[in-house]
Amino acid sequence: MRRQRRNSRETLTEQLRRAELLHKKVSLWALDEHRIGLHPTLRPLWAPIGEPLLAFIDTTYKWSYLHAFVCPETGESHYWLIPEVTLPTYGKVLDEFARNVNAGAEHHVLLVEDNARFHGGAPPEGIEIVRLPPYSPELQPVERLWQLADETIVNKCFKSLEELLQVISK
Repeated sequence: MRRQRRNSRETLTEQLRRAELLHKKVSLWALDEHRIGLHPTLRPLWAPIGEPLLAFIDTTYKWSYLHAFVCPETGESHYWLIPEVTLPTYGKVLDEFARNVNAGAEHHVLLVEDNARFHGGAPPEGIEIVRLPPYSPELQPVERLWQLADETIVNKCFKSLEELLQVISK
């Protein structure tokens, strides 16, 4: 019985081949979300010997989420700053992404994503969802972008969430 399950699962490569046979254009994309908030992202710094470094921390729990879609083949990416991660907002972001990449009958998009509880619902036309195994962030190519996204806000304390979002959106 276990063999039947493994054989019935289609690998990502098999899904790409099948999609290429059925559609004129096929592209592979990956999606992930990153929480960004007032609690600062701290990294080590150089300091003169004997002088302590002070880090001012706002313990207010206010945050927003950065949704990133990345095409590993071309490096093209699309980002959305969203105030919450819920099923309805996920659906709206997915619809907007489908419009931006012209997904549909002529362009088929295989979208790799994790198993977050708010990922669900029917995807828009032209998008096929491929789920990663649970607890496998090393398989998600978008995970590598979060260090770059944090680079503009690292070791900084912002007075408001709006100020933080202005910096990150640049």
